Amino acid sequence: MGLQDEVQKRKTFAIISHPDAGKTTMTEKLLLFGNLIRSAGTVKGKKSGKFATSDWMEIEKQRGISVTSSVMNFDYMGHKVNILDTPGHEDFSEDTYRTLTAVDSVVMIIDATKGIEAQTIKLFKVCKMRGIPIFTFINKLDREGREPLDLLDQIEEVLNIETYPINWPVGMGKRFLGILDRYHDQFIKYNGNEEESYIPMSEIDKDEVSQQPTFQETVEELELLDEAGDQFSLDRVLEGEQTPVFFGSALAPFGVQSFFDTFIKMAPAPGPRRTTEEVISPDYPDFSGFIFKIQANMNPQHRDRIAFLRVCSGKFERGMNVKLARTGKTIRLGQTQQFVASSRDTVEEAFAGDIIGVYDPGSYRIGDTLVDGKQTFEYDELPQFPPEMFQRVTAKNVMKAKQFRKGIEQLVQEGAIQLFRGYPTDSMIIGAVGQLQYEVFQHRMKNEYNVEVLLESIGDRIPRWLKKEQVDPKLFDERNLLVKDRDGEFLVLFKNDFALRWFIDKHPEVDLIDLYEVNQYDQTT
Repeated sequence: MGLQDEVQKRKTFAIISHPDAGKTTMTEKLLLFGNLIRSAGTVKGKKSGKFATSDWMEIEKQRGISVTSSVMNFDYMGHKVNILDTPGHEDFSEDTYRTLTAVDSVVMIIDATKGIEAQTIKLFKVCKMRGIPIFTFINKLDREGREPLDLLDQIEEVLNIETYPINWPVGMGKRFLGILDRYHDQFIKYNGNEEESYIPMSEIDKDEVSQQPTFQETVEELELLDEAGDQFSLDRVLEGEQTPVFFGSALAPFGVQSFFDTFIKMAPAPGPRRTTEEVISPDYPDFSGFIFKIQANMNPQHRDRIAFLRVCSGKFERGMNVKLARTGKTIRLGQTQQFVASSRDTVEEAFAGDIIGVYDPGSYRIGDTLVDGKQTFEYDELPQFPPEMFQRVTAKNVMKAKQFRKGIEQLVQEGAIQLFRGYPTDSMIIGAVGQLQYEVFQHRMKNEYNVEVLLESIGDRIPRWLKKEQVDPKLFDERNLLVKDRDGEFLVLFKNDFALRWFIDKHPEVDLIDLYEVNQYDQTT
């Protein structure tokens, strides 16, 4: 099979949602279709000891939330499917943003009872910024929720994207009868007990469901929608201008199979990607890819580190030598894996779109490009998001300084927390996007590195980077704290907005760089 055929078989996507909208439940159902698991371990079932297959870290099992982006690979309908399960908790948004750089499309899950929530808006904006095609699944139709038309209006207004309902619900909650599948011209009947039946619309009159008032009302509603609604356009979907909308229930489960079958047909295969030199096509003959995530200690028995690599071109073969573009160093990719949560298999070959785990001896950073062949180029930099909260960190027991340093170094390389050093004091300060990251950091330092850490908050701060030639330590104090990041770049942690404005007025000659603005600019140029 040729390179182009292999690329066309790949479907690589992430599932995004607000916490509790049903993302992990949906992931479980898709794994069932891929024959990867025999029964879905629901996050709700704490007492039974059954946990969601995609949540592997101890703290996730305790809390029932996804705090790392796990990767799952399986074959389905002649396609190679790569699902990236993203953290739903808002404190882990940075990891999620980076994960979205490694996918070709996104499934957005919306809770029919709540509509669009804050976290969904945030994640959607990142997808829109990157032009990622978005497929929408409106979940929990087996409960009383908002009217379907209201939900479509909300998606169009709040997210500023055209909608096209692929199917339409007949009733909801206790009145829920099933969905009218416009795309395949059939009715999918909700039988309860995890069963559904498919009836072609040409034969619907033979079924008693067609006589129910709710069914007849819905057919009329759909006729109006056919006349007044937008036309379906796959081109617009692939450009990120229109979102196909599916209704169903991941927990029931209902409508998930028809959603996934349709999604697999519509979702794009891997496309070309920008680099510092040129745009690289997925069927470019030489292997290349980039690292979007690093995870330490996925296997507690072996203190290992895995770098997650998105293959972007050519063919990966285990044992091949590649060049790390940042340093020019040659590395042999001998230990390589694919995953379902914490279980993994050795992977011998991979193609554009595949996500593989490579053993990290401590050489990699998030955003690194690996290339085969004579060329050296780097894929566009991954967005870095400045932290909002900062805490000084010390080891409770000074005798454990070695484990303390190792633990911090490894967890920083994963990108969940950012490390800064005071200047000239050299005190350690860690920055995070939210409070939960600190709790996970403490938990993992204790459980994985056997070090108890003390955290002392220095409050929410406003970080601004400085140009090296403009750094004058005399201008800064505890209120406007001068620190260095892990690359040795200087930045100031301003106590609040007032302190920042006061400094700008007092020292207009000093350029202050806002990383968030830099990210937005980079994505639009």
